[in-house]
Amino acid sequence: MENFIFENPTKIIFGRETHKQVGKEVKKTSDRVLLHYGMGSIKKSGLYGQVVGSLKQADVKVYELGGAQTNPRLSLTIEGARICRENSIGSILAVGGGSAIDSAKAIALNACYEGESMWDFVTKKAKPSGALPVGVVLTIPAAGSESSDVAVITNDEGMQKWGYHHELIYPRFAVINPELTFTLPADQLASGAADIIAHVMERYFTRVKNVDLTDRLCEAVMKTVINNAPLALKDPGDYDPRAELMWASTIAHNNLLNTGRIGDWGTHKLAHELSTYSGVPHGAALAILFPAWMKYVYKEDMDIFQKFAVRVFDVYPEGKDMESIVLEGIDKLMHFSNSLGLPTHLTDIGMGSEAIEEMAEKTQLFGTIGRFMELDKQDVVRIFELAI
Repeated sequence: MENFIFENPTKIIFGRETHKQVGKEVKKTSDRVLLHYGMGSIKKSGLYGQVVGSLKQADVKVYELGGAQTNPRLSLTIEGARICRENSIGSILAVGGGSAIDSAKAIALNACYEGESMWDFVTKKAKPSGALPVGVVLTIPAAGSESSDVAVITNDEGMQKWGYHHELIYPRFAVINPELTFTLPADQLASGAADIIAHVMERYFTRVKNVDLTDRLCEAVMKTVINNAPLALKDPGDYDPRAELMWASTIAHNNLLNTGRIGDWGTHKLAHELSTYSGVPHGAALAILFPAWMKYVYKEDMDIFQKFAVRVFDVYPEGKDMESIVLEGIDKLMHFSNSLGLPTHLTDIGMGSEAIEEMAEKTQLFGTIGRFMELDKQDVVRIFELAI
């Protein structure tokens, strides 16, 4: 087990009707808030009116910026920062999923930076000295950004997508009400489930030994998603499986599961490029690329892949060699994704090899990627080819 420091300052407010408390929480940080959301679904569902009503009841003046999209754009976060500075806004409230939350985090950094944008932090040209406080009303179990220290942003110039970590951008609070997912489209819920499992797998597949406690925690979160995602899809109004998924999403990415471990994160970078190029949702991109990555790297340390197959997907090991067990586990992961309606090959989304070189090149922006196995451009090309 590696040395570690674990600290997560995000206050979690979980359960039915909890979104109606948001005004009181925002008021603790500022009486002027930028309400940031996506493409308008919160207005159709009625959530927008309830959130604004809670803010006004708490005597918080509301400014707003919609338009956060999948692969949130740097340009929109620069616009959000301008609104914050011009109106002396003291906090940001993200209502939505990972895209809105990540976009809000970038706005928070930009608003307190005198340079061009927080992309200077990504490229290590500068370091942040402050950020506006961010609050969250979560509407989809997926990214885990509601209590993480990372924002994933796409730079419009060159369409470069990268994650930036900093303790300043942990949300101050996150309201998590599973009722808000009842109207979520099935494909978004399925993609979110894949994203949760991928966040855990990035941590689970490590070369660090003697991490049995976090092995078991990781396995528990993955099995929870495997058991509950089909139930949530079967009955959109069933609170309990959606509650399990919402909490699993948060636990998967709040840094608890990587304590004492060194995670990989190479597959996430591949998925960032695939989703940016093709427009496929992030979770669906991970469903395509994780099995390909596993097939490419498993011989580096088959023990952990055998453990995954047996403990997570209940592969029966009796009479089988280790490699057969590993490959059966990968097959079961793909079968699970397919059962949710997710793609598992590039051909499933109408792609072949046409963009592989371009995508692979972009993964190397800051050098090789991956910690379980270090991946250069040719490694990445081969993984994309395995995914065809």
